[in-house]
Amino acid sequence: MPSFSSVRLPVLACAIASFTLVAGCQSNRPAAPPASSAALPTMERVALGANGCWFKSGDPAFKAYRLAPELNSFSGRPRILIVPRKSPEARPLAVIQAEGHPARLQAFGPLLSEPVGARMTTDVRRWAAGGEGCN
Repeated sequence: MPSFSSVRLPVLACAIASFTLVAGCQSNRPAAPPASSAALPTMERVALGANGCWFKSGDPAFKAYRLAPELNSFSGRPRILIVPRKSPEARPLAVIQAEGHPARLQAFGPLLSEPVGARMTTDVRRWAAGGEGCN
């Protein structure tokens, strides 16, 4: 009859080997997945940030304007437009668009030359990089 310790040793060795294999299969993933850098997800983040921080918040710097998102672009360049509040069909005062993967952002229009333009640029860069919140 085998002794208790001679039976226990192989069982213990198998258990340790199993735990080692399981531990080796575990991956070291970051807690949150990084923000996608493709054009559409980037512009979706920018549009959500702009809408929440500039327009829905009642920010007086943007009271005279309206957000016009054009994210479903067949050209591969999703964009958002900032247009006059009372004339949404008028020429955009600012255009922010992205293209490619990773997204290459472009922003242009006369509103970016106004005092609020520097703030817009800072906010857009933060949102495009995956940051959240308002200044």
